[in-house]
Amino acid sequence: MPLASIDAIKALIGKDAGTSSWLLLDQAKINQFADATGDHQFIHVDPEMARNTPFGGTIAHGFLTLSVLPVLKTEAVPLPEGLKMAVNYGFNRIRFLSPVRSGKRIRAHFKMLDFSEKRPGQWQETVEVTVEIEGEEKPALTAEWIALYFV
Repeated sequence: MPLASIDAIKALIGKDAGTSSWLLLDQAKINQFADATGDHQFIHVDPEMARNTPFGGTIAHGFLTLSVLPVLKTEAVPLPEGLKMAVNYGFNRIRFLSPVRSGKRIRAHFKMLDFSEKRPGQWQETVEVTVEIEGEEKPALTAEWIALYFV
């Protein structure tokens, strides 16, 4: 997890802030997510039935793709030095654009939209994130994600 000064992070506003490494979304991970959320729709967990859909096989839940953003972000986007706590604040926008087929790898590209102090020692970050699917033109999702950092 990269660390940077507040000034260095503010200098990223309007620029690419980092790209994660690839992450495999295989059937085992999809099944684990289905068990954790109770969403066992056949397009996610039944390869036989899913084979007869336009997807040609099982696909990851959109919310699974969304849920791995924290692990992708921590390796790509610098955190402020002296960080005591980070909190997800929410999203301005989320769009699921293309399904992630079981066995595909994804990675996330981050652009810093804003990094501003809301209260002394409390910084709000807004990043634009695009999740790429390896070998495909259309991204899996795009979002504007907001986080709060306490330093």
